[in-house]
Amino acid sequence: MPNLKTLNKEKKYLIVIGHPDKKSFCYNGIFKTIIKLFKESNENYKTIDLYGDKLHNDRDDLIKAYQDLIKWSTHIYFISPVWWFRLTPKMETFFDEVFTPGWAYKFVSVTKLYAYPKPLLRDKKIRTYITHGAPMLPVMTIYLNSVKLRLVMGVYTFVFGWRLSLFSKTKQFWSVPFVSQKKREKYLKIVEKDIKKDLK
Repeated sequence: MPNLKTLNKEKKYLIVIGHPDKKSFCYNGIFKTIIKLFKESNENYKTIDLYGDKLHNDRDDLIKAYQDLIKWSTHIYFISPVWWFRLTPKMETFFDEVFTPGWAYKFVSVTKLYAYPKPLLRDKKIRTYITHGAPMLPVMTIYLNSVKLRLVMGVYTFVFGWRLSLFSKTKQFWSVPFVSQKKREKYLKIVEKDIKKDLK
């Protein structure tokens, strides 16, 4: 698991890539663009490659290492395609096995029958880049934007706390396998603009 920079700076960036294909737009486009910008600015960043790190091998040690990286970071970037209207299996497993109750959130009892989740990672700044093979219209209408809604409300709100920016900073790129190179470059310009904001 590569830890690429260890400089002592206030901002500490963690990039989590959840795509197995290094030629994919997620990996070769978004992931490498973010790393390039951090390198150019001599930033303090580390990476988690979920398909390179093999989450299910040496499970306990690797989960602890991931939790330490999350605790270390101030900014976290999640990158994943959508498969079967979910993120990739290892990204979903990452959420299940790393964001554990008692570490990432805890339940606070209100009554004997009801408790609400209290986030324990509220101080983290989050950006997410999701790529779709589908076009925007059916995902946003027929499927009610279910991928983004479940991610923000069902995962992020539990561990990072409710905030409107979790929606605005979860970007979705549409029809990625089918769009032109020019369109992909426009997608990467969005990523570059976001990262440059974070570097200020």
